Amino acid sequence: MKRPNIILTGGGTAGHVSLNQAIIPSLSEQGYDVHYIGSRDGIEKNLITGSFPSVPYHEISSGKLRRYFSMKNFSDPFKVGAGVLQAYRIIRKLKPALIFSKGGFVSVPVILAGRMAGVPVVIHESDVTPGLANKLAMPFADHVFTVFPETVPYVKKAEATCTGPVIRQELFEGSKDEGLSIAGFSGRKPVLLVMGGSQGSAVLNEAVRSGLPELLKTTDIIHLCGKGHLDTALEQMEGYAQFEYVTDELSHLLKAADYVVSRAGSNSIFEFLALRIPMLLIPLSAEKSRGDQILNARLFDKSGFAIVLQEEEVGRQSFLDSVRSLQTNSQDIILRMEQAEPPKTPAEMAELILSHSGKRTESG
Repeated sequence: MKRPNIILTGGGTAGHVSLNQAIIPSLSEQGYDVHYIGSRDGIEKNLITGSFPSVPYHEISSGKLRRYFSMKNFSDPFKVGAGVLQAYRIIRKLKPALIFSKGGFVSVPVILAGRMAGVPVVIHESDVTPGLANKLAMPFADHVFTVFPETVPYVKKAEATCTGPVIRQELFEGSKDEGLSIAGFSGRKPVLLVMGGSQGSAVLNEAVRSGLPELLKTTDIIHLCGKGHLDTALEQMEGYAQFEYVTDELSHLLKAADYVVSRAGSNSIFEFLALRIPMLLIPLSAEKSRGDQILNARLFDKSGFAIVLQEEEVGRQSFLDSVRSLQTNSQDIILRMEQAEPPKTPAEMAELILSHSGKRTESG
């Protein structure tokens, strides 16, 4: 008997791919053949084809949706239109039981095409307020899953359920000794992990490097600085290990970390929460974003899971003071983290997604 197909989509950043990566094995175990629709040159292509070479990856045209003026705003709608037609042909050929979207600009043409083809569409939104792509796509969805309960009122014209976070199982399987070995550390000092997201963060990079002489007196530092942002002058500095980007090594580095400094993307902060790593969050400013990370950080601050330093307030001394506060309060933060609701497993999330399979077809 032929296995039914399911289509996953989402991309542009690692955060729009990680949940899809987490649930692919469970979907396959449940008897589905997984296909992925993404852009030709987005980060999702490398992440999916690198981790799951057996999952067919289908490329479509994708235009970016911008909130600011750009000449590309006049040409990109044609790319989106082309992407809809390409996605529609793929969907008609595969006849999937369901389309699941994690968001990002590439997902919009896939969701529109899925609606045209009469295939049930399920969306996942991980931030407090929906991103622009999901906001445009939600009216064409059958169901929306959210991480934060505060997000549910933003969902219009579709059913919504708050599931809480979903954490990749492999993140719980890291080895502290392996993480220390990767970084070249002895383990005699606590470890501060600095993460600026898949693209890196100039603000975080500058803050940690300007404070290295002081920070290295009490901590070893693992710095994920982003592609093209290594500082060769610091390569031989004892107690400081810098990497552009890591994949399979991440679970080990997280296990080695006693504290973390990070942006406030939803996926990352819930991973730190699940792993009980006290965090200093420096969210993207409202000038550089729609403010979603500020809201994420505010809720974690209110829950006592994190210390927050706004990007506009970052300087050498304010950064050092915030790191010291994180170290001083780390045990209290861990105690509050231990009282948090446990995250969903990928298998549990896969079951929730599949519960919507074929619903529209059945209802006509």
